Amino acid sequence: MQDSTGTRGKLREIYDILLNSFGPQGWWPVYSDGGPGYHPDDFSYPSTGRQRLEIAIGAILTQQTSWKNAEKALRNLMENGLIDLEGLKGIDGKRLENLVRCSGYYRQKAERLKVFSGKVLEKYGCLDRMLSLPQDELRGALLSIKGIGRETADSIMLYSAGKPIFVVDAYTFRAMERLGIHSERDYDALQSVFHRSIKRDERTYNEFHALLVRLGKEHCRRVPMCEGCPLRPLCEYDKKV
Repeated sequence: MQDSTGTRGKLREIYDILLNSFGPQGWWPVYSDGGPGYHPDDFSYPSTGRQRLEIAIGAILTQQTSWKNAEKALRNLMENGLIDLEGLKGIDGKRLENLVRCSGYYRQKAERLKVFSGKVLEKYGCLDRMLSLPQDELRGALLSIKGIGRETADSIMLYSAGKPIFVVDAYTFRAMERLGIHSERDYDALQSVFHRSIKRDERTYNEFHALLVRLGKEHCRRVPMCEGCPLRPLCEYDKKV
């Protein structure tokens, strides 16, 4: 592992290489209220309360599955007018399970959506009021809701609320270990590495996380596809094989 100065420089180099190679990713895609889906280099989204709720729902649906599957479930909810806290809270549980079945773990996710919507309505009245909380208070509030873990909470905070917090996921762990940045499977520790090394800026954190996901899907897989990887010259893993 590198010292803090070396880590800071290498992470910045990684970000620059990925952005130059892949271009802006336009995360998180939004479709409600005329949203354009992915919106590369346009950080005006989410621009409505419904879009912010759509992202929060999507963050729950994508737990333990691919975004492709989560998006199918999200579109089912949209088609049934359920990008709506009152609607999610009041819908029959079995019907909700059927709508999100394609996302996997559908019983758990249906329950989590109902619990989330109920808690937000009960305590804040609407999601936007909750998202306006100071960052630490918002994170604590999200983590207090059953079924919301650190990755989901931080995704909602970064992509829905626009808070400068770095999202750590399986792609991030794998890439950082192979690149010689961080080898521990410790969410908070790796997140702290990014927070110390990269200026607290929600746009940069948004783009960097999305770029690492793109890297993980195309190259840094469980069985790596090193050929053509833009980070190959920097990669410690590739030097060992």
